[in-house]
Amino acid sequence: MSGSKALMDALELEGAKTVFGIPGGANLPMYDELFKSNIRHILVRHEQSAAHMADGFGRVSRKPGICFATSGPGATNLITGIATAHADSSPMIAVTGQVPISMIGKDAFQESDIIGISNPVVKYAFQPKTPSEVPEVVKKAFYISSTGRPGPVLIDVPKDVQQNEEEMNFPDVVKIRGYHPWTDPDITQIQRAIEILLKAERPIILAGGGVIISGAFAELQTIAELLMIPVVTTFKGKGSFPENHILSLGPIGMHGHAEANKMMVEADCVLAIGTRFSDRSVGKFEDFEKNLSIIHMDVDPAEIGKNQTASVAVVGDVQASLRIMVKMMIQKAIKKTEKTKWMKRVEETKEYWQKNLKIHQGDLGAAKVLRKLREVLPHKAITTTEVGQHQMWTSLFYNVIQPGTFFSSTGLGTMGWGFPAAIGAKVAKPDVPVVDIAGEGSFNMTENSLAVSVLENIPVIVFVMNNQSLGMVAQWQRTFYDRRMIGIDLKGCPDYVKIAEAYGAQGIRAESLDEIGKAVKIALKSDVATVIDIPIDPEEDVLPFVAPGTALKDMVLPS
Repeated sequence: MSGSKALMDALELEGAKTVFGIPGGANLPMYDELFKSNIRHILVRHEQSAAHMADGFGRVSRKPGICFATSGPGATNLITGIATAHADSSPMIAVTGQVPISMIGKDAFQESDIIGISNPVVKYAFQPKTPSEVPEVVKKAFYISSTGRPGPVLIDVPKDVQQNEEEMNFPDVVKIRGYHPWTDPDITQIQRAIEILLKAERPIILAGGGVIISGAFAELQTIAELLMIPVVTTFKGKGSFPENHILSLGPIGMHGHAEANKMMVEADCVLAIGTRFSDRSVGKFEDFEKNLSIIHMDVDPAEIGKNQTASVAVVGDVQASLRIMVKMMIQKAIKKTEKTKWMKRVEETKEYWQKNLKIHQGDLGAAKVLRKLREVLPHKAITTTEVGQHQMWTSLFYNVIQPGTFFSSTGLGTMGWGFPAAIGAKVAKPDVPVVDIAGEGSFNMTENSLAVSVLENIPVIVFVMNNQSLGMVAQWQRTFYDRRMIGIDLKGCPDYVKIAEAYGAQGIRAESLDEIGKAVKIALKSDVATVIDIPIDPEEDVLPFVAPGTALKDMVLPS
């Protein structure tokens, strides 16, 4: 059997149904076998979008998404998408073609050292040297990508390895020297965590992206309700806890909710679940942990103590850790029913800021626009975002009701991610509406994926909050650079309604809240992609705001 035939058979054995990619000279043998397989191929318009689609598919399905690219520039074009998946712990298998083994290192046409280039942003990179290695490499790649802390794995297959034939063995299980994912938590540490939580006077739960990755939604809610502890999230953890729940305070951080940041500052104990304590979430590291006991739950032992000092560390799958915690509390009949002084304080603060936070007074202010979207969308709808002001407004004003339905590029902050990721998400869950909340600056970077959405019958909705500028950069130039505005004016080009129509999609311009509601309802019924273009004020800033290098207590509020 040839290496490329073995590759397709191995992918099918792993349950692969879809591949996002572009063929080229160095991966044509694998494409020839892909043609003969039962795997659906979705032709993208740029390899970076292939990686983003695989990323979106992986986040929604919690199984590795797969992308293909040829050698040289095809492979290097995947890197931003691979790095995005790595930063956000998303499972992915990237398969690249490579020049023949005899030509490696000789500056052959379209040769690149993709193993060396990708190593900092993958969990592992493979380059099989013989066809018979391919089945085991694929098995190992899926195992590494989907276990422990998920992430991208690269398989770089030289062209002669794809073409040559050898006897094949397809292993049922694989062992990888030095790779032992840590999933079983230490019960003693969980007991210590419970004791600290029960002694705390002002406890709070900080839920991160690890809750979503592990699917620990029910366990998180049970813990919060048993102990009557308020819940804040990181931005990546947004959607881990229903944001209409009485205990929800929303995201903390640079563009977190005012009430969430205020209560985080006042807490004396935090149960941090699946979070890496990024600077964008906690602000100034040394200020965050002052007078605060930290219980840190994470599947990755490397995260413990990296940014914040933990009083107790529970290493293991966070869903398993929380399940054990729930069982231990139920066995001890631990359940708080009386409202504590802390909870009264939390409720008062939450009510105050929900009533008194000043928002843009125009008809199409960000808060009003996003609340209208939330009003019309079903709770089960999956939402992705691009990167920029609209992303942070979404953090503030778009409530995620059904856990596990919100995804964004957080760690790397990759502009152009949201739309192709939405396409990948729709492939993973074709019966669920999928909306990309976008800014036009970010949408510009991957709008050619409209062709993919239309031609492959993957109808998603792009909700463009259009201020004709690179809004977040403009806000920083207004705030920190005395309004020295440069490189941010997009001058209203292009016309997104015409762009959508040119690709065979549906384009709608909505200039009032009523028109937005009608446009979203039309889009939900459409069998083609819909771009909804909404003009907003270019001078509107995202507030509240915690400036870089400051603490949560230094939050800047709208005046």
